[in-house]
Amino acid sequence: MRSNIRRETAALPRRRTHKVNKNEMRVPEHESKRTSGMSVREAGQKGGQTVKQKYGPEFYEEIGRKGGLATKQAHGHEFYEQIGKKGGKKGGEATRDRYGPNFYERIGQKGGQRVKQLIEEGKRAAAAARQKRAS
Repeated sequence: MRSNIRRETAALPRRRTHKVNKNEMRVPEHESKRTSGMSVREAGQKGGQTVKQKYGPEFYEEIGRKGGLATKQAHGHEFYEQIGKKGGKKGGEATRDRYGPNFYERIGQKGGQRVKQLIEEGKRAAAAARQKRAS
């Protein structure tokens, strides 16, 4: 039985694939040529618009809520803590790599100066209010 399968599959033509980037899937050459004039992205957008017209924008809210509840039930509270920590760490590292380690010092100083300015403005406003009440 097994040898029959081998003979049958050996007779089938092999699909040839073309080279693609690491992030792309391998697509057989005969399927890679666009025949309809629409890309996968465009088709996805068109499908999304059709669903939105048919079911309304609330549909996306509902399926998002259901997906969130399913994830919560499957993974629990700890799952969200873990992905939050990973995301925060990745974001911090990306910011450090993009702007350099001195970036945090600069934005800290700007923030401190802004707080000082707001305190001064608050003191001036309070003093003006006291003077207004006194007169």
